[in-house]
Amino acid sequence: MSRAPDLDPRQAVDRWLDKLRVDKAEATVSGYWYRLKLFVEWCDDQEGIESIRDLSGWDLDSYEHDRRATGVSPVTLSNELTTLRQFLAYCERVELVADGLSEKIDPPSIDESDEVNSERLEADSALAIIRSYRDGFERATTHHVLLELAWFIGARVGAIRGLDIRDIDTDACTVRFVHRPETGTTLKNGAGGERLVGIPDETATTLTRYLALNRTEMVDDHKRRPLLTTTQGRPSKNTLRSWSYYATTPCRAVECPHGKLRQSCDWFTRGEAVHCPSTLSPHRIRTGSITWQLNRGLPVEVVAKRVNASPEVIRKHYDVAGADEEFYERRAESVSRLSMEADDDN
Repeated sequence: MSRAPDLDPRQAVDRWLDKLRVDKAEATVSGYWYRLKLFVEWCDDQEGIESIRDLSGWDLDSYEHDRRATGVSPVTLSNELTTLRQFLAYCERVELVADGLSEKIDPPSIDESDEVNSERLEADSALAIIRSYRDGFERATTHHVLLELAWFIGARVGAIRGLDIRDIDTDACTVRFVHRPETGTTLKNGAGGERLVGIPDETATTLTRYLALNRTEMVDDHKRRPLLTTTQGRPSKNTLRSWSYYATTPCRAVECPHGKLRQSCDWFTRGEAVHCPSTLSPHRIRTGSITWQLNRGLPVEVVAKRVNASPEVIRKHYDVAGADEEFYERRAESVSRLSMEADDDN
């Protein structure tokens, strides 16, 4: 009878994820990886955790303590620890760790109000960064285009990845999302996620400039012309996530909140931007976009259609109440200008 090998945490995580790929979508597996990546990196920084077998209950408690110290939201922490517990339960089954180790993880309980997703790219930051792109030397680059589409539509990264040039009409200022499983790109809700979405004139101008000057010409194996390209072809979701981190570096628009100089900062590269504490993943851009669209007065049903989600999900997971408050503040100001008494005062 062979004994389980001494795998390091990263090797053990990779083995678990390979097992999950048999019956789970790649997007789900990627989500698990990003929840466990921080744990793997934490283990790399600790003394004496070169083997997954060396993990103890104290280590797990220390990891949770360190994550709490970063100010992570209860929802995010709960999701991360739940995934970690699932991973360690697998390690127990294949005898990589001691029995019962997974039970030493106690994810925080969350109430319904905690389920509102508060981790997001804030509108002021998003718009300031976009303005800096439009006025700067990186105008209409791939990461600029990704940020504009993610912000002004609120689409998932997989949907943006699946866009072809034929899906973009810069004259009509529209983007069409199409489910194409037979040629390698899908939408979250299948054919039900297909939709035509309007974009601002300025975003259409950015796309026109990108297509004319910065897009690397590429035809994929299915004779399709991807909108976003790399020298190897259509970018992977992981590549788009890297672009997202790079696109949201705050020092593009404001002074670095971490006291660094952009010219000498190691984080200000596509490969290292993920390590900047202020950069954000595509999901956080999507979350900010949805909240912003609601705050701009778009009905929940309209936003739900644009972002390919149900109105019920929007109401449950986003701060619709906060959006309503901002709407009524704007309404009070606008309606006062329409009052007949305003003319009587002139």
